Amino acid sequence: VFIFVSVTNKKPAQVFLTKVKQFEGSSSFVRRTQWTISQLRQVNGIDPMRDCAEFDLIFENGSDQWIAGSAGEKCMFVQILHHTCQRFIPERKPDFINCHSKLVGGTSILHEAADSVTSAVQKASQALNERGERLGRVEEKTSDMKNSAQHFADTAHKVM
Repeated sequence: VFIFVSVTNKKPAQVFLTKVKQFEGSSSFVRRTQWTISQLRQVNGIDPMRDCAEFDLIFENGSDQWIAGSAGEKCMFVQILHHTCQRFIPERKPDFINCHSKLVGGTSILHEAADSVTSAVQKASQALNERGERLGRVEEKTSDMKNSAQHFADTAHKVM
């Protein structure tokens, strides 16, 4: 059994939490349950002080208990879910309880990754601008050298 977060690409965006099951010997998945993100009331990380793979999702009409493949997978899922809730739920966001502050705080792995990508893009853009300026100077010098060579050729032709 797997759970995933999905966002439609149509406006306004719709966000779903979907539970699917893969039956033994089959390569396909069957949808078991689907909730809208607005039905989510609480995410319970069970224990913020130790790395555990367990977490609970509480919805307006029930709850679902989960054990992720690892504590790291749980952390990534909770971070993505928190970020998605912050972005797509305008009011009455779900409570994230018993979750380590690094998962739901201001600085998360997702924010750090975004900052890292932004920094890399800025550095690449700056390097590209500097390269463009150098190429512009080389182009000017090349034009000056061409004019000087032409002037030299004209003068040499007159002297002959």
